[in-house]
Amino acid sequence: MRKKKVNWVLDADIRGFFDAIDHGWLMKFLEHRIADKRVLRLIQKWLNAGVMEKGRWSASDMGAPQGATISPLLSNVYLHYVLDLWVQQWRKRKAHGDIVVVRFADDFLVGFQHEIDATRFLQELRERLRRFALELHPEKTRVLEFGRLAARDRAQRGDRRPETFDFLGFTHICTKTRDGGFLLARHTIKSRMRATLCAVKAALARRRHQPIPQQGRWLGQVVRGYFAYHAVPTNIRTLESFRTQVTNAWHRSLRRRSQRHRMPWERTASLVDRWLPRPRIQHPWPEPALSRQNPRQEPSAVVPLAGICAGGGPNPTGRRAVPTATT
Repeated sequence: MRKKKVNWVLDADIRGFFDAIDHGWLMKFLEHRIADKRVLRLIQKWLNAGVMEKGRWSASDMGAPQGATISPLLSNVYLHYVLDLWVQQWRKRKAHGDIVVVRFADDFLVGFQHEIDATRFLQELRERLRRFALELHPEKTRVLEFGRLAARDRAQRGDRRPETFDFLGFTHICTKTRDGGFLLARHTIKSRMRATLCAVKAALARRRHQPIPQQGRWLGQVVRGYFAYHAVPTNIRTLESFRTQVTNAWHRSLRRRSQRHRMPWERTASLVDRWLPRPRIQHPWPEPALSRQNPRQEPSAVVPLAGICAGGGPNPTGRRAVPTATT
């Protein structure tokens, strides 16, 4: 597969996405894929059930409750029609260069070869989302120069290296390999790691009375689960730092089990070697991971998708006037 050139990145954030999902549009998208009226009726009842917070019920005519089991599925369906299919059309009809799109639920990035494409896409994306009761966060959405060619061009102009951005728990950085080549580095977001360490320390304080083997088994599961997500290439030092911080927190917790502790560092080190796994890279580099293409066609759809792709048709809720589709 040909490598696509990316010089500009749109770091986008949809403001209050789960609270802004339009039920009318969502049901229209589901009817496009689901023919069973009974299933559609059950989903509609779930959407109309409201939200229970601190023992008080409140009705909700928009949005999907965060934390509900079906909300991620419905949000993916909503953005599939609002964003994915539209981006595919935009790429074919209006783009002057390469475009790369990566989306996970409501978090997505768009990479562009040319700045003119990035600027135009951002303008039309705002209008596209507005038609479906969504909007971009003005402070968290930005277009930045980023990538292999961007780093080279900025170096030739005498500018600093490209800005960094956060995506899916990682800070993405343009850096260099040992032989001077380009390298995309991904490091765990510092604030996320601090929050995880604070949660581990609080949990250790609650488990201080438990036997050491029980604490070790639990702490090993925590560290193993953390590594399972964050063990990406170029992030090994962050993983080692996380394991060190967890070791220090466990050592301090064990020393406070009594006023006369008997927990020297040598014994703590042996416990750590026994229960805590050592960090190792568990995920491939980005290019092999992103080379898997999802099918663009929808053979199981029961309603033609031309109107939905173009963003047209009357709004089923009647709240907003939506322009007629032009394909």
